[in-house]
Amino acid sequence: MSGTGEGDRFRRSTDALVAPRQRSQISGTKLDVSTSKGGIVKRTRSTIARIIILLIWLAVGAVGGQAQGQLSSVQENDQALYLPESAESTLVAERVGEFSDSQSLPVFVVFETADGSPLTQEQIVGLNARAQSIAQAPMADGTVLGDYLDSPMSAFVPAENGSAGMWPIALDAAQLKDFDESGEQIQSTTIEAIRAYAAEAVDDLGNLETSTTGPGALVADLGNAFDGIDLFLLLVAVVLVFIILIIVYRSFVLPIVVLLTAIFALSGAGLVVYYLAKAEVVLLSAQTQGILSILVIGATTDYCLLIIARYREELGLNESPFDAMKKAIAATWEPVFASAATVSAGLLCLLLSDLRVTTSLGPVAVIGIIFCVLAAMTLLPALLLLPGRRARSIFWPAKVGSPSSGDTYEKSVDSGWWARSARFVARNDRRVWVSTSVVLLAFVAFVPTFEAKGLSVADTIVGETEAEAGLETLYEIFPQTAGAQPVNILAPEDGADEVVTAVQGVDGVISAEVTTNDEGPIVRDGQVLIAATTAAPSEDLAAQETVGDIRDAVDGMDAFVGGDAATRLDTQRTGTSDLIKVVPATLLVVGLMLMVLLRSITAPLLVLAANVLSFGATMGLAAILFNHVLGWPGSDSSVPLYAFIFLVALSIDYTIFLMTRTREEALRHGTRRGVIKGVAVTGGVITSAGIVLAATFAALMVIPLLFMIQLAIIVALGILIDTFVVRTLLIPGLVHDIGNRVWWPWQDRMVQPEDSEEPAAIGS
Repeated sequence: MSGTGEGDRFRRSTDALVAPRQRSQISGTKLDVSTSKGGIVKRTRSTIARIIILLIWLAVGAVGGQAQGQLSSVQENDQALYLPESAESTLVAERVGEFSDSQSLPVFVVFETADGSPLTQEQIVGLNARAQSIAQAPMADGTVLGDYLDSPMSAFVPAENGSAGMWPIALDAAQLKDFDESGEQIQSTTIEAIRAYAAEAVDDLGNLETSTTGPGALVADLGNAFDGIDLFLLLVAVVLVFIILIIVYRSFVLPIVVLLTAIFALSGAGLVVYYLAKAEVVLLSAQTQGILSILVIGATTDYCLLIIARYREELGLNESPFDAMKKAIAATWEPVFASAATVSAGLLCLLLSDLRVTTSLGPVAVIGIIFCVLAAMTLLPALLLLPGRRARSIFWPAKVGSPSSGDTYEKSVDSGWWARSARFVARNDRRVWVSTSVVLLAFVAFVPTFEAKGLSVADTIVGETEAEAGLETLYEIFPQTAGAQPVNILAPEDGADEVVTAVQGVDGVISAEVTTNDEGPIVRDGQVLIAATTAAPSEDLAAQETVGDIRDAVDGMDAFVGGDAATRLDTQRTGTSDLIKVVPATLLVVGLMLMVLLRSITAPLLVLAANVLSFGATMGLAAILFNHVLGWPGSDSSVPLYAFIFLVALSIDYTIFLMTRTREEALRHGTRRGVIKGVAVTGGVITSAGIVLAATFAALMVIPLLFMIQLAIIVALGILIDTFVVRTLLIPGLVHDIGNRVWWPWQDRMVQPEDSEEPAAIGS
């Protein structure tokens, strides 16, 4: 039968998760390898190869570990640089410098009396004197704050209520993106110096409280949210994975081996990413670095789980651990590489994004996936075989079978929990997949309520920072500071008055005027710069709405609107448009890859439909959780895109292993028995892998940024839904109900007929 011939070829390339057929007999005659010269040579070469592999990875770990620690020095976290050159705010930002000798970033130091009493004359004089000397405030690197100020002097400005006041400080924005000699970003160190200087004034003058706030302090606090978080994030992920692996393997040594493999993979990925980012080939942001760490730890662990599962099963059929490992690698490398290729293809669809930070995430993540596969296929086997013929001891205290134990794999499959689950689905296939779909669709109905229109800077950081706390006081006593960062509008010289009039008529605009100098309006290449002050501060969502209204008002006047609020608006709109482009491309690419792997058109389409349904249900559930349970203000526009890429691209791994096993069995026994067997023998490993990946992404919640916390919740929740609902109920129920037709147009290659198949029998 042609189906049987193809089944043999397919089985050799895709039998990654399960034990081979129980051998009917083990030859009674064993060759004493120790007396064979050929055997000794072969073992020696194998040992040398393992030693070389270990030395290479030790070198990668040593050099890559150092590079991993230096990744923060090549990060770029300026949101303005994420936009494409064609963005309207980017075009304005490139021209603004032509109308001024310098560009400043405002910072305000607010002072209040601790008991609400009026400021004394001594306090007012003392604060003013210190404001005038602020340029001499020491920096951590031995320089002084004046080196980074746009204006070397400040002054104390008392509030009308008499009990508060502020220092207005203008930082030189051009220098803030640089790093000092210790590798710290000047943006952060200048704010630290200002806060230390203000604290000294409070201590000297008494009965005062202070907070450093304003746009400059907000940006610094946003960047400080990642300070020291890389190591902490890695430790949390490692601890979570370690606990899960101990439960899965009931062993203490094996989880350490897996985690060592993952850490070395991360070191290798970090090494490559560091030099690419340093050469400005890719843009590395703090959030991309955090995602890379989690992705590599989770994906490497998943691949290790799959390989170890097969290796453990081969140990039950081979006395020699070396033979067992050889057969395990031979059986797993093709499916693992196929899965990695499919995941990488999906991630590379991010290259279609117009946001540089999103575009760079694709290649950075693919680099991580490459090192996941390399480490799992080379370092893991070398570590597992370190004890030589005592390699089974790595599973201690769990016991691993051997040919002499008499245990059969088929018996364990038939009596396992996943076998019972598979038979239940088979007996109730249509009811299972219909009811599961209805439940998922019920959650999908809440997707329109998911708020992804962007966040204010204050809402981006979880927990109250000094800058955020000070803003409320600042705007209360000095409301005029809300317009410290105006909306910049480039307009034709001869149409400037018309543009000013249109802008002044927009709700939310306080004033609009042309930038001038002593000689009158500044004109550059026939254009003037109009500065519009808004009622809402630039970091607020209301300011973005005002920018949108301004653009509508000047539409057709050959004017371009930019500024801080415009940059944030363009970033949000670009993120929304990216979703429309990247999602269809990802589905198309992943679908084509699945068609090649599964040799079918119907099966990949069903799988993709199930993935989309699972993603929709996850987003609907997230909307309920975020809006009605946690009461969060909304989400960044890039959250749905990132969630989609990780849920669809990563969960496709599990689909590949389930469906390739199902197809293999279908070629031998028909699709209905094939899917029962596929679920029975892959369920345990896929579930363990899903829990590990969900736990590693959940570790992103330690980063105090709402974007990362929401992404962690959505991805972890989606993976669990995919693991326990889609892979366990929906897809098996659909495939069993449809039968051989699921492999259309090549269903004739399957065993026929299926009518006599019994769900209870899943053995060979």
